[in-house]
Amino acid sequence: MGVLDALPAQFRTWLDDLDAAALDVFQQLDTVYKPSGFSWPPPTFADTPMGKLAQNWSDAQWRAMGLWLQMRLRMVWTKVDSFAEYCTVLNTMPVAIARRKLGWTNPELDLLWRTALNPPARAEYFEDLYRLPVAAAKRLSVIEREPLLEHMRQVHRDLDGNEYAARWTVKRVLDGLLAEHLAEDATSAVRSLVPGHDDFALAIQAEYGERLGGPSVLPILRHWIEATSAKPTAKWLKQAATLLSPEVVALAREVLGRLPAYREKVERRRRNDYEWTVVTYLHERTAVLLRGMVWTCELIDEPWVTALLGDVAMTTGTGIGGSGANARSELLANAAIGVLARRGGLEVVAQLARVQAKVRKKTILAGVSRTLDAVAVQTGLSPEQLLERTVPTFGLSPDGTRTEHGLRLSIDGAITFVDPSGKIRKTVPKAVREEHAELLAELKATAKELKKALPAERFRVERAQASERIWRWRDVCEFYLDHPVTGSFGRTLMWEILQGPAGLPVLVDGAWELTDPAGRRIHPRPDTPVHLWHPISHTADEVRAWRDHLISNGPRQPFKQAFREVYLLTPAEEETRDHSRRFAGHLLRYGQAKALLTGRGWTGMSLGHWGWEYGSDQAEATKEFAGLTAHWAFSLDWESGDRDNFGTVSICVSGDLHFTSADGHRVPLAEVPPLTLSEALRDADLAVGVTSSGLDPSGSGEYWQSYGFGDLTETARIRRDALTRLLPRLGIADRCELLDRFLRVRGDLRTYKIHLGSGNILMEPNDAYLCIVPRGSGDQVFLPFEEDGGMLSIIISKAFLLAADTAIIDPSITRQIHP
Repeated sequence: MGVLDALPAQFRTWLDDLDAAALDVFQQLDTVYKPSGFSWPPPTFADTPMGKLAQNWSDAQWRAMGLWLQMRLRMVWTKVDSFAEYCTVLNTMPVAIARRKLGWTNPELDLLWRTALNPPARAEYFEDLYRLPVAAAKRLSVIEREPLLEHMRQVHRDLDGNEYAARWTVKRVLDGLLAEHLAEDATSAVRSLVPGHDDFALAIQAEYGERLGGPSVLPILRHWIEATSAKPTAKWLKQAATLLSPEVVALAREVLGRLPAYREKVERRRRNDYEWTVVTYLHERTAVLLRGMVWTCELIDEPWVTALLGDVAMTTGTGIGGSGANARSELLANAAIGVLARRGGLEVVAQLARVQAKVRKKTILAGVSRTLDAVAVQTGLSPEQLLERTVPTFGLSPDGTRTEHGLRLSIDGAITFVDPSGKIRKTVPKAVREEHAELLAELKATAKELKKALPAERFRVERAQASERIWRWRDVCEFYLDHPVTGSFGRTLMWEILQGPAGLPVLVDGAWELTDPAGRRIHPRPDTPVHLWHPISHTADEVRAWRDHLISNGPRQPFKQAFREVYLLTPAEEETRDHSRRFAGHLLRYGQAKALLTGRGWTGMSLGHWGWEYGSDQAEATKEFAGLTAHWAFSLDWESGDRDNFGTVSICVSGDLHFTSADGHRVPLAEVPPLTLSEALRDADLAVGVTSSGLDPSGSGEYWQSYGFGDLTETARIRRDALTRLLPRLGIADRCELLDRFLRVRGDLRTYKIHLGSGNILMEPNDAYLCIVPRGSGDQVFLPFEEDGGMLSIIISKAFLLAADTAIIDPSITRQIHP
């Protein structure tokens, strides 16, 4: 059926505007147009019947074809023709016609736009209906466009608020064209160029509208919203440089500086009986605008630029809530890392180290690695050497403090006041705050950066231990002992001479030495190879000596070293050969497990109820280990959908763990290096020990019973070993007895058994369960390491509570003790 025959009555007047030549073109096109549905791959326009017909057509005939196309598209979407009559060749036509300079007449332009007014409901999904009218208007000057302005505004109103249309290039171009007609109204022009599809865009409109719409800034705002490619071209940067001004620089700094504090918005939506959650961070239009600002930072030679780009990469590169294997905005994170890469130099390394420690999106990390490798090549260093040589000191002295005019900044980011007598006070006097306001502001800014750097350094040092990295002693002294930031970690760890003795660092007469648990002094030479001590390479007696020494003398270690768990191959794993089921079958709190594993470098753990038929109930977390990749499987149980009401996943089930080589083949566990196997299984044990649903004090069921009171994992056994050393130091030591799986505590009313894995409590003589919900970790005694998921501290605090059970007044506890 041809356009002339099928055009609805209300649109028949359109034909009155067509001359005989145009009607002839319509007839020819109707003759060759054969609806054939969808086809893949789609043809090029030149290969379609319409394209072949138009090979030698004049501009007038091409314009007539454009009008025919608009009417045909309109008919498809209004179901005048059956939807089945639509064919893929129509998709090829709008772009092909829009690219030509056809010299549209005013009546033709008017008719083009009238075909796009009052769109049918189905048209909201299809950009093609608007592509040709907008492209034709774009070729006109502001004055030439005036007769079409009302049509353009109506189409804008039709599409405004449409979630699909908001992402169209056509909608972005239309917004820009209308903004040109609002030059006298700065705020309205900015609203057109920066649609309020997210809270950040709304904040830009409200707080920066007038400044962004000013005559000296509006041109670069138009340029920013054209940052639609993966990276800036030389032409784009050249034009940005011509538009740069102090006001533009200040605005870019202010707007981008707000991103680190900006968070995603979570909404529950409902349609009929169906509810779903929508998480909005940045709409694509907002992200493109901010990418333009980030690219402009490449042209700004100011000291704040590198740190700001690091903040942008960190914030947008991490997942929703600040963790996870996905990214809030991969587009922006990659843009920031790209600019850092092009700036180059040692100053970008510290920022990239922060990103490497926190972000888990593989594509982003690949960009970080490429940048570090490039800078390493420039400097002749390895990426690891590069990272350790560029850790900032933040102006701290070797003892980890900086003091000026009584104001003291510590390694932990705390700012205190040292009075004339030398006493440290937490509150800075008002007179000092007023007299040294500028210094105080600088220290606060430094403290903020310091708090960002410390986790990255801790992550880097622990990763070095797990990878068995080797240093020369001179480099350890310079970059790990003398450094005010990294030294706070390095000075508390044991260092071992390759195939030789090990010790804790001690400064003697201005030079670093090592001392072992017996007090023997070790004097490494500057070129002596050393590495971080790991218990997997030592006998039980050697490990026991170090643990006793740390309990008795300190120091507190930043991560488990002496008390680090070791996981050796078991007979069961030798039998399964290429996979381990040691931590399979556990019911884990999904969100917590995902966050913990992500923080330890695992990626890919993503489960959901959105599409079990597509595999959303199955996931595999992976982590790279020096040439091998560890894979840990997770799944949803059949009851999870009803339990979660098909919303956010609450519980996941752990599965097998295996390794693959670089070529993707499974590696037998016996061929996996012992340290790699141990560290991967340690992560798994930590995830189970911290996130198991068996830890729920009010839990029930077979799994809860078996986990809450069953055999101890390696982490729990290490916890027991630590308690063996700690108990004699406790004030309640005479009331405690360490059993195989429990800490037995004698109160005045009952005797209690605290499970060393879960912290769950049984009361003698009948093993009645006592439910106590922890209200914070006690940490009433020195602990030789900071990480333990809080369980060791919880067990000790419960022991103190129950040893004095007559003093308990909480009725939720007393009514269980006195049934």
